[in-house]
Amino acid sequence: MKENTKKSEKRNHHKTRPDATNTTTNLSSVESFKNLGITESLLISIAEQGFVEPTEIQTKSIPSVLSGMDLMARAATGSGKTLAFGSGIIQNTERKKGLQALVLTPTRELAIQAAKALKEFSKHKSLGVSAIYGGVSIRAQIQALRRVEIAIGTPGRLLDHMERGTIQLDNIKTLVLDEADRMLDMGFIDDVQKIIRACPKDRQTLLFSATLSSGVKKLARNYMRDPQEVFAESYVDPTKLEQCYYDVDDRFKFSLLLHLLKNEESKLVMVFCNTRRFVDFVSKHLNKNGVNATAIHGGFRQAKRTKTMDRFHSQNVQVLVCTDVAARGLDIPMVSHVYNFDIPKESDQYIHRIGRTARAGKEGKVINILGSRDYENFRKVKQESIGDIPRAEVPQFEQIIVQIPRGRPQKPRYGAGNRRGPQRGGPQRGGPQRRGPQRSGPQRRRTGSQSHSSKYPRRRSNKRPTRRTSYSSKQ
Repeated sequence: MKENTKKSEKRNHHKTRPDATNTTTNLSSVESFKNLGITESLLISIAEQGFVEPTEIQTKSIPSVLSGMDLMARAATGSGKTLAFGSGIIQNTERKKGLQALVLTPTRELAIQAAKALKEFSKHKSLGVSAIYGGVSIRAQIQALRRVEIAIGTPGRLLDHMERGTIQLDNIKTLVLDEADRMLDMGFIDDVQKIIRACPKDRQTLLFSATLSSGVKKLARNYMRDPQEVFAESYVDPTKLEQCYYDVDDRFKFSLLLHLLKNEESKLVMVFCNTRRFVDFVSKHLNKNGVNATAIHGGFRQAKRTKTMDRFHSQNVQVLVCTDVAARGLDIPMVSHVYNFDIPKESDQYIHRIGRTARAGKEGKVINILGSRDYENFRKVKQESIGDIPRAEVPQFEQIIVQIPRGRPQKPRYGAGNRRGPQRGGPQRGGPQRRGPQRSGPQRRRTGSQSHSSKYPRRRSNKRPTRRTSYSSKQ
């Protein structure tokens, strides 16, 4: 991978932001946000972060959010929806009045990201904001929930707090369902419904989703009051996005990926795989072959996932190998290339993946590496993809010999090899089995008692039976 000038880019990036001391008195740069009805304390924060013009989803949704209406918005990751729902939360929340706003997110990383953004936007109003998610100690969260006004969390950990009685939802004014489609895809529908029912009925509900599936619409019908529907176009600019695919033998997929990563001029890169197993495999072998890569998926502890994302955001590592679940909803700037080492099963997942690049007027490239097992998925993707995906000529590359994982990893069996399982009173699994005919009914009991079936005695050859053994009547 060719080196890039990180330091100069960081210096230029900071120069574009207006000075904080000037924004406290001069808000002319955020006049367009002021016209949407945003108050001064929030305008100062917006100006300090260098925003000048609202995005499409912000322009369409903020007036309705500030008016207190329920809203159902279709918006992709990176479209600015955090400020869209955050504007209403910040302006309608009062200090030291307890928990008043709750945001549900599908993943821990998204909860951390949204909490960080809301802290920045609300700092001139001094509101307490806390991220609530699993994988970390619950004690610190219990303490934080006693003094915050805004909570952002995942459904599972929020239910833990509800069962413990460490979170009070009686005073919730605003409930936000962020990435609602992904929460349903991940099987959180029952948890989400429990949390919604625990909130006051007289509340504002805001639903943001990349896709409005039938499940999302049903959720809106059941728990929202005449929601206004808002649709924003894809944040990806098709004119700035270049897509292509390579068709290679399964054995050479990794070799081609390695060649492209070393020869394509790129900034930050994301490599998507369908499973945790392939994420670990690709990341491990990229590092072995001289590419600075790191992995993230749902199997990692939260501390490791947070550290990984911090390294990637700070550009200390240039290649992030990830699954869809772990990277869903994350706003990561400076991503120039997206590689699909595995083609996703659904076109919606493909759209989410390519939405990491070609954003905010910047150019981006999506490279799909196809093997024989990807053909069916790729056929579905092409039917609903953004823009054309031409076939690219496979370049000459060095063939790296690696063993591609196939199928599911086999779980170790008790009794296999040197592993010993628990003693269960019978023969050890994997060892010699008791011989004899298999009976579908109850096991026969070898006792000395007689029964009506004793007319079928067990005879011994050339000897008079000295004892009769009863058989079960059901055979």
